[in-house]
Amino acid sequence: MTDFSAITDQLAEQAIELPSWAFGNSGTRFRVFGQPGVPRDPFEKIADAAKVNELTGLAPKVALHIPWDKVDDYAALRQHAEGLGVALGTINSNTFQDDDYKFGSLAHFDERVRQKAIDHHFECIEIMGETGSQDLKIWLADGTNYPGQDDMRARQDRLADSLEQIYARIPDGKRLVLEYKFFEPSFYHTDVPDWGTSYAQVAALGDKAFVCLDTGHHAPGTNIEFIVMQLLRLGKLGSFDFNSRFYADDDLIVGAADPYQLFRILVEVLRGGGYGKDSGVAFMLDQGHNIERKIPGQIRSVLNVQEMLARALLLDREALTAAQQAGDVLAANDIMMDAFYRDVRPELAAWRESRGLPADPMRAFLESGYQEKVDAERVGGNQAGWGA
Repeated sequence: MTDFSAITDQLAEQAIELPSWAFGNSGTRFRVFGQPGVPRDPFEKIADAAKVNELTGLAPKVALHIPWDKVDDYAALRQHAEGLGVALGTINSNTFQDDDYKFGSLAHFDERVRQKAIDHHFECIEIMGETGSQDLKIWLADGTNYPGQDDMRARQDRLADSLEQIYARIPDGKRLVLEYKFFEPSFYHTDVPDWGTSYAQVAALGDKAFVCLDTGHHAPGTNIEFIVMQLLRLGKLGSFDFNSRFYADDDLIVGAADPYQLFRILVEVLRGGGYGKDSGVAFMLDQGHNIERKIPGQIRSVLNVQEMLARALLLDREALTAAQQAGDVLAANDIMMDAFYRDVRPELAAWRESRGLPADPMRAFLESGYQEKVDAERVGGNQAGWGA
């Protein structure tokens, strides 16, 4: 059995971006449930994200969503974040909450609407410069609901042209990351429905364009770790949006539905060189805490990723390779299961304490009084939420 001390240097490299919007009110298409203490502006969102990082040491960046997180002074927002010990991360664009985008954005048939969407991304690139962000992430709701509604091939051509214009503005050292989703809100066809379409589009752009893999954006039964392997093999996996789902894009706490799947994904991440500060692959959460409290939900999420990463790091690769090459099916599977079932929680708790962190970050948060403090202070104003 691999000694836990052998993996601590690698564990220390783990960094997971938190999404600013996860700290706002969210819900389903039926209802958004409000909570006390929810941030009223991006500054308060960052304060909550910084509390997660303070207790876990795992979340040094906060991703922003534009226009949800627009402010008059991004330098001030950046200074605020850095003063709390975190940095501003990925800039996420939004072309799905404007009446003009009813029939699409970057793939729209109307040149005026398409230019409006392109200009929005130009604005996001400018914000990247002000915030120090490395990545511009694009997720599109573009697609159609009915056969014949639009020309699918023409939409791909328009999308390619739009992305090319945006990509031309990406500075050296920065990246464009294209996310995919197989359905919703477009149900007949989605313009970027799968990793292959995203890969085809970014491969045509150049070496500053990559694919974002959202773990909730696949049909049930999809072998997500195979996609991870393939994108790493092709050198085009740019980032993860970690969440969990039972059916579709549920945006639940990562690892909640299938922790073994999360383990398998991280095994392939490590196998393919997709982990660590020099890998170029960004880990991020993309979740909506609809009924649970926001900050504990984010703490639980990053701890789940840390735990499964530790198990994946402890996998006996040498023994696994030997079993594979011997054609010993059961031995190879046993080696995988032994690593997955290893309870690393006590060792992680002791390691956190050795680094000056709480052994149990969740308990530390509940005992800190932070939630009660913001519940009492954040009265009045407009709570942030999905779309605000």
